[in-house]
Amino acid sequence: MNKLTRENIVKGIDGNDWIITKRQKTKTSVKIPLLEKAKELIYKYENHPRVISSNSLFPVLSNQKINSYLKEIANLCGIKKNLTFHMARHTFVTTITLSNGVPIETVSKLLGHTKIATTQIYARVIERKVNEDMNVLKNKLSSANTKNRKAN
Repeated sequence: MNKLTRENIVKGIDGNDWIITKRQKTKTSVKIPLLEKAKELIYKYENHPRVISSNSLFPVLSNQKINSYLKEIANLCGIKKNLTFHMARHTFVTTITLSNGVPIETVSKLLGHTKIATTQIYARVIERKVNEDMNVLKNKLSSANTKNRKAN
């Protein structure tokens, strides 16, 4: 993310803005359509002094500094978990993509995983959540059935 520049934003085959770059770790090509929120953030920071001096899309901060800010935010919000920048990746996968029906193959590609099995680790978290949600549904349906039997 720190190495992204305006040159990485190009018009895709659909006429919309895409980020095109290479993965730092694997050097594989990455093409990701930009969501509106991402565009808003890019525009928000386009005149930031660090963005201008580094020619990046966002103010470049060290991982240590970002984690320090996250810890401060967590404390202010009463969050007991140790928030980290890497945790944001996990949250993106579980809460934003998989929970909203994005196919695991697409998520795997977005994360730059070479093996789908690596992405499936995240999917196990979703399976637990599905199980919890289905148990809530079972209880509601059971409760509704009991009320219907009593009414008849």
